[in-house]
Amino acid sequence: MEISKDKVVQVHYRLEVDGELVDQSQGDPLTYLHGHNNMIPGFERQLEGLKSGEKYAFTVEPTEGYGERNDEAVADLDIEIFKVDGELSDQVTPGAQLQMRNEHGHPLMGTVLEIGDSHVQMDFNHMLAGKTLNFSGSVESVRDASAEEISHGHVHGPGGHHH
Repeated sequence: MEISKDKVVQVHYRLEVDGELVDQSQGDPLTYLHGHNNMIPGFERQLEGLKSGEKYAFTVEPTEGYGERNDEAVADLDIEIFKVDGELSDQVTPGAQLQMRNEHGHPLMGTVLEIGDSHVQMDFNHMLAGKTLNFSGSVESVRDASAEEISHGHVHGPGGHHH
């Protein structure tokens, strides 16, 4: 069975960026519902048509990965936002990844770039934005998704989502 829309796919993978290992499947394979925007577009496009047991190695450019870096996603925020009982939180250090919320209450992840006297400079670009991604691995299994998985847009059961 080939990887295509509405298939449940299990893959082992390695992700390298600039020659360094960034992420990899550990033990259990990554399980996802193909064609439902659960993975970056370039990853799904490159796996399309592969079968169980096949190995792969491909590159995903930023436009089909995490996008190009956006300078407007870097912001200076009032340092008061980061204070607890009048003191700067211990979590606020250069390089720290902080979960925050935008003005609409939606969660977003940011990286602390710099701490000034009155501001904290945050980068809200994905940490892999602007990066070329190098994937390699193997397809472990491919199966038809259930009607419920398709309607929910994700995998159920082992390796997937549990309700």
